Amino acid sequence: MKGRILTLSLFLFACVTQAQVLGELTVDKIMRDPKWIGTAPTNVRWSLDGKSIYFNWNPENATSDSLYKVVPPAKTPQKVSKQERMSLPSPFGTYNKTYTKFLYEKNGDIFLHDIATNKATQITKTSVRESSPAFSGDEKKILYTEDQNIYSWEIGSGLVEQLTDFKKGKKNSPPPTSEQDKWLRQDQLATLAILKERDDKQKAGRAIQKSEQPKRPKEIYTEDKNVEQARLSPDGKYVTFRLTKSSTTKSTIVPNYVTTSGYTEDISARTKVGGILNTAELYVYDIARDTVLQVKTDALPGIQDKPAFVQPTDDKNAKDKKPSNRTVTMFGPIWSDDGKQAALIIRASDNKDRWIALLNVATQELTSIDRLHDDAWVGGPGSFSLGWINNAQLWFVSEETGYSHLYSYDINSKSKKALTSGKYEVQQVDLARSKKHFYITTNEVHPGEKQFYKLPILGGAAERITSLTGAHEVEVSPDEKKLAFRYSYSNKPWELFVMDNKAGAPSQQLTNSLTAEFNSYKWRDPLVTTVKARDGADIYTRLFKPEKPNGAAVIFVHGAGYLQNAHKWWSSYFREYMFHNLLVDKGYTVIDMDYRASAGYGRDWRTGIYQFMGGKDLTDHVDGAAWLVKEHGIDPKRIGIYGGSYGGFITLMGMFTTPGVFAAGAALRPVTDWAHYNHGYTANILNTPVLDSTAYAKSSPIYHAEGLQGALLMCHGMVDVNVHFQDVVRLSQRLIELKKENWELAVYPMEDHGFVEPSSWMDEYKRILKLFDENLK
Repeated sequence: MKGRILTLSLFLFACVTQAQVLGELTVDKIMRDPKWIGTAPTNVRWSLDGKSIYFNWNPENATSDSLYKVVPPAKTPQKVSKQERMSLPSPFGTYNKTYTKFLYEKNGDIFLHDIATNKATQITKTSVRESSPAFSGDEKKILYTEDQNIYSWEIGSGLVEQLTDFKKGKKNSPPPTSEQDKWLRQDQLATLAILKERDDKQKAGRAIQKSEQPKRPKEIYTEDKNVEQARLSPDGKYVTFRLTKSSTTKSTIVPNYVTTSGYTEDISARTKVGGILNTAELYVYDIARDTVLQVKTDALPGIQDKPAFVQPTDDKNAKDKKPSNRTVTMFGPIWSDDGKQAALIIRASDNKDRWIALLNVATQELTSIDRLHDDAWVGGPGSFSLGWINNAQLWFVSEETGYSHLYSYDINSKSKKALTSGKYEVQQVDLARSKKHFYITTNEVHPGEKQFYKLPILGGAAERITSLTGAHEVEVSPDEKKLAFRYSYSNKPWELFVMDNKAGAPSQQLTNSLTAEFNSYKWRDPLVTTVKARDGADIYTRLFKPEKPNGAAVIFVHGAGYLQNAHKWWSSYFREYMFHNLLVDKGYTVIDMDYRASAGYGRDWRTGIYQFMGGKDLTDHVDGAAWLVKEHGIDPKRIGIYGGSYGGFITLMGMFTTPGVFAAGAALRPVTDWAHYNHGYTANILNTPVLDSTAYAKSSPIYHAEGLQGALLMCHGMVDVNVHFQDVVRLSQRLIELKKENWELAVYPMEDHGFVEPSSWMDEYKRILKLFDENLK
């Protein structure tokens, strides 16, 4: 009996062990629900008192993530009870000036949390939503927004006061009195004494009644516009607000064929590029003068400049026409601590200019302190960052030198100073509570790393705090003594760590999220190298090299355009990463490239596709193919290419416009005609179809489909509200008309732009693998 029990135990142990071993990679295995990998910690934040680290995690492989915490110096995460979770303050809010109180919104109500006692006072409890809580300038009142209007709650007395009275529509006014009716009234009053006496009494009574009414905020009618960013000045004398008018441009619809109702249902989606945009205007409400005046942009340098791509006209009437100000959107204001200075970020609607300006709320005048112009488009990390160092100095991020760097501006001396410099990007900035230094995250060490630094407030040498190769996402404790951070490496998914806020301090890993099955496979650490482009530029590239090459290669093209993937941290394209390991196991050499327009490499790289998508971004991949042939012995007739979204677009352009380079391509959810994509992304790069039709014709695959050679697979979700299914349908019709036969289309009726169902991922990648296996032999 003992022998049988031992045999059974060994058998069960072997079964469990076998189940925990991944074995040979297959599409079915790697495209399962990602929980099989393990769930990484997310949403890391410190408690307000700095004693605990909270984060979302799912080590139990439950239906969804739960809230966990670690209380240093303990290292073991604890699952937070429902009672504790429900009582926690929101992580999003605002502190008072001394960081002793925290103001936040939770479930549509406003709360004030005292950090010393760890107790919260509920300020509102209503069925409508109160939001945007803030302290008044003297911190004696709590300000919040309800139904677009600002209210205050006095901390000492509990008095609630309405400070604005915005109303939709137009004010009802009596119809104008005709001259005839005015004459009749005057004649009646002049002729009949009693009538005159009664009229005088009525006027006096109304005057008395008006004088006895409590003072109310001015009624401000917004007609068909919406109120945004309504803010009270620190001295309580002014209210700044933005009025936004929604565009009347026709929106698209996406048909949803598989529904619970059994009927085809329409999903309301976005507009297309080139439509009429929303408009936004900034106003100042002077409470004492009871007046509302608009902030004009006339004083902004270059406000009337036409974009460089707009050609001069020979139309005499157009030449004689007075130039007009370009439309802009204003963000802010952001007030200095003493409440005497207000700063704004102003962006031109054509995105060719960004101004930072001071606003005099009393006169509504703007004074530009920094203008950043780009003939392509203004962007880069931190382009919306702005804050006050002290009452006389601002900080902001600018791509002025070609790379995003940190600057300060002194409003007294009117001088600007670069606090960082070099051929790298400052990707995140936070001002320390002491205001003696900044915390910055940069890729100075390597374009494919994210390291955390402490920078003196006056600039100079930054002290590097983190040291692990890869990427760090850091949260500083309230007392700034410790750092909680997520860290990952190329073949190591994100985990949570804690360390002292000191250079060289050791770090402690707090989570172990990966499953035994995932760890049983030796996931490759791809080499991050560079490929020389035809114009001499270095293209950062990840190389997956097989031990036994089969002579074929696959190039992966990341999506989003402005994104980075040739880096040293765990990729958001983790499924593709695992698929690349599968391909390498089969002998394929795989590369993925941070082609022109990828993030992390400065302004010139970011804007390298201006007015021509499918230009340098495509030739970078063609040069990558040539590099594979020259440096790695790849057969030039056995190279495939694939990618999703923008990667799908590049795949199409490669298959259509570079004959003989790619034997097979898989275009997943691709843009086929940029005139049918959204405005915010497309207009930056190609301007608008009406003003720059040549750029759209050069850049849209549908106009080049006659060049198709090689085998093409297209895959698209039918309820894609980003790149619409219509894109691939229109291209399919074009290929039919051109009598092309070497293509196929796979559709996914229940998938949006990013697939969610494992069965869809499995089907899609089995097709991709079959495409390469059959055509790259």
